[in-house]
Amino acid sequence: MKHHLDWSSYETAGQGDAYAGIPATGGDFAKAVAVCISEKLCQRMPKGVMCPSFRVTNDAAHSPGGRVVALKAALNGEFGGDALADPRLAAAMELCVGCKGCKRECANQVDMAAIKIEYQAQRNTYLGISFRDWLMAGLPRILRYRRILRSLIRLRNRTPWLAKLGEHFMGISAKRQLPEPAVALYSAPSIPFVPSALRSKVYRSMDGVDAVPDNSVQNEASDRDVILFVDTFALHFEPEIAQAAHQVLTAAGYRVTTLQALVGDEPERALCCGRTYLSLGQVELARRDARRMQAALRPALAAGTPIVGLEPSCILSLRDDHLKLGLGEEAVALAKQVYLFEEFIAKEHDRKRFTLEFSPLARSKTLVHGHCHQKAVGAMKSLRKVLRLIPEFEFDFIEASCCGMAGSFGLEVEHADISMQMAELELLPALRAAPDATILANGFSCRHQIREGVDRQPVHVAMLLRDAIPKEQTC
Repeated sequence: MKHHLDWSSYETAGQGDAYAGIPATGGDFAKAVAVCISEKLCQRMPKGVMCPSFRVTNDAAHSPGGRVVALKAALNGEFGGDALADPRLAAAMELCVGCKGCKRECANQVDMAAIKIEYQAQRNTYLGISFRDWLMAGLPRILRYRRILRSLIRLRNRTPWLAKLGEHFMGISAKRQLPEPAVALYSAPSIPFVPSALRSKVYRSMDGVDAVPDNSVQNEASDRDVILFVDTFALHFEPEIAQAAHQVLTAAGYRVTTLQALVGDEPERALCCGRTYLSLGQVELARRDARRMQAALRPALAAGTPIVGLEPSCILSLRDDHLKLGLGEEAVALAKQVYLFEEFIAKEHDRKRFTLEFSPLARSKTLVHGHCHQKAVGAMKSLRKVLRLIPEFEFDFIEASCCGMAGSFGLEVEHADISMQMAELELLPALRAAPDATILANGFSCRHQIREGVDRQPVHVAMLLRDAIPKEQTC
């Protein structure tokens, strides 16, 4: 079995354990599956992230443990020669939303989200990639034609018969609205800092204007330099989030550079972590985008410049999933040097370096919904710390599992209903119970689900902090 991800970290997993039940085929991938010890924590319903599909269906087959049973059967040859393409395995795996809750909450940290990526990649090898999966995974590349795409999406969202046509031919639910690209892109400011190793290169800003850095003092490295990674979703759909993050970091005294593609390497296409490809098992394309991003970040890694991002699934992919792409020591270095926006602020505040003082906000209590991946890596602590920097700010964290959107999962015709059922478990009832509350949700998919579920506009923490900057310090 040729692996699509690097499973070598499981090389000794279960070794010498007569009860490990390692499947006969699959190598280190089989060992990753076999770390499940059938404690059935995933088949209970305490507070936490794990496992949204089991919580909705109350069916053990749709829990991580149930999926392990099916995977072991497939890898032991019980489903025949093309076991990973067998419909019985597909039925077990299809409702996994990749929330990563099991990696944190399972006693043995079964990484079902990564296992599903490998499974989907194997299935794609056998059966090919559907047009819908090609379209959804390739969104960052397709958004180069965003003006045309925006017009098409707006027309589809406002024309029921077109939505039904799309449902029939592409499997995108007519019940769901598609996110519409913004009118204008996030406009990168002029480049204030270029690492010395790249001063001879030409850069291109996001509006397409070439910029050649000079040798003035602004190009000298500083411990106040920060690289802002504007992901696909912030760039094309909600540029106001990236602008707000830039304003907050600048007001706090940091010199912010927007991460951009190098000229000669598809400069018209924004850099991307490859998360959309990974989530649909298109690993080689994800690896290509990861390498492209690494090349652009190489000088920042060498200089020790922090890389700060806005979208949890993107940034936490750099810290987790990229380590399974076989990209070498640079991937390890990047994982240690990349932060969520709120993680960076919390870290700098603890070091007495983030000294910006915020003003109170004229808002009612704020309800905070955490992205599954934030919860899975314990990143909600940083968000709590940062919100406490705003004077007199009242907020409550919602105890909820996955919102159910999970990238493209909630848009798929066969999953649209169960996606909304996941949201109705805890999240949407909590929001309806506080109709006047501000809603904070840092995940793009989470905000989409909330807009459709309760018809309210959630905000990103960067926008809250931007609004709390004292007027005399705004740029």
